[in-house]
Amino acid sequence: METVIRPMLPSDAESVENIEKECFSSPWKYEDILYHASNGNSHFLVAVIDNKTAGYIGVIETAGEAYITNIAVLPSFRRRGIAKALLTAAVDGAKKRDCEFITLEVRESNSSAISLYEGAGFVKAGIRKNFYSNPPENAVLYTLLFKE
Repeated sequence: METVIRPMLPSDAESVENIEKECFSSPWKYEDILYHASNGNSHFLVAVIDNKTAGYIGVIETAGEAYITNIAVLPSFRRRGIAKALLTAAVDGAKKRDCEFITLEVRESNSSAISLYEGAGFVKAGIRKNFYSNPPENAVLYTLLFKE
């Protein structure tokens, strides 16, 4: 089964919303996902396997800066390199669009995501105290610089 990484379309919003609901305690709403499917500053990608959306990554860019909003893979598709493929595609896209860096926040307890980001060259840049709710937790800020 081949994984296809492609830009998110408005028709993907419902499946991305379902991924949000399954993967996050505070999921994004359908309307917000749909908005990003057609916003010029948003570069959301989906991973599709056998016509099923297995995961997605959201990137918002402004003033040469790229910010990863979320990355999620359905539990039944995890441990197949999908998150890594999504992250690589998002980083490559931000570089091609001439961003200076890409950044994200991650729950400090999410060791598998932290391992993914560090493996991709992201460097810890700080802590955001009590950034998350449901449950409350600090976020670790990671950044990957493209230009010095």
